[in-house]
Formats: sequence, structure tokens, C-alpha cells
Amino acid sequence: MNLPNRLTMARIILIPVFMTFLLLKVPKGYTLFPNQDLVAAVIFILAAATDGLDGYIARKRNQVTNLGKFMDPLADKLLVSAALISLVQLGEVTAWIAWIILAREFAVTGLRAIAAVDRVVISASKLGKIKTTTQVIAISAILLHDWPLSLIGIYIGQPLLYIALFFTVISGLDYMIKSRKLLRK
Repeated sequence: MNLPNRLTMARIILIPVFMTFLLLKVPKGYTLFPNQDLVAAVIFILAAATDGLDGYIARKRNQVTNLGKFMDPLADKLLVSAALISLVQLGEVTAWIAWIILAREFAVTGLRAIAAVDRVVISASKLGKIKTTTQVIAISAILLHDWPLSLIGIYIGQPLLYIALFFTVISGLDYMIKSRKLLRK
């Protein structure tokens, strides 16, 4: 259990903590303490930041492991899924957007599993990394209620979510095309 794998596990452990702060409310939507939503947003952002950090450390220290290769994308999917489902429950994200994003994640995971049976590795693409980045930025903006831009009447969370949705669909199609070519060989 090296440092990169510990960071990945920390990301998974932070998910229920994030969800608790985001969703645990008293009746009528009042928070249990001031800035509860901000704490949830900070936890999400810190958890998401471990994604790039664990991969960087693993490559830099030559500590890439099979466990890390499996757990890192799973941790990403769990974090984004937890955030989207929670935001749907809170009425901040429409269910159809969350469904498309989650469906893409399941489809790509399934394609990777099928490829793995044939010992074919479908690596993360640049589009996949852009997808993850745009999802994290959009979710962060929504969690922060578009702060600080909302102070001057600019709301970016929902437009950013549509950008994330675009890259989600495009990267999903890219994976399908690549996996089809790889699996035919």
C-alpha cells in the first residue's frame, strides 16, 4: 500500500464524509451549522485533487501498481457519481444529465472489463481527462453556488455542466470507437 494507493483510498473514504456534509440537513432545508455546504464543497474539491496527485506521484516514483490502475478510475467514478446523485436529490442537477454521465461511466467500465479479458488495455485518453476535469469543475461550481461569481450576478455551474456533458458524450464515443478497433485485432 504505497502513497499513491493511500491517496486513492483516501478519496474513496472522503465520499461518505462529503455526502454527509452535503445531505445531512434538518427539516425545511436548514443546515446543521453555518457553511455546511461550503465544507462539503471543500471536501469534494480536496478529494478530486487527490486524483491528479496520486497519478503524478505513482509515475514520478515509479510506484504504478495493478491495485492503483483498478482503484483510481473506480474512485473517480464513485466520487462523481456520489456528487451527481446528491445534487439530483437536492434539485441542483437534472436527473437526465446525471443519467447520461453515469451511463457513460458504466459503459466505459464495461468496455474496459471486456478488453481486459483479452488482455487489452484501453488507457485513459486526453478526452477522458478533459471529461473528468470539466465534470469536477462543474460540480465544484454547483456545490459552491457559483461563488464568488454569483456575487456579481454571474452563474456558471449549469453552463459548465453542459460543457462537461458534451465532453462526457464525446469521450464515451471515443472509447467505444477505440475499443471496437482494439477488440477486433
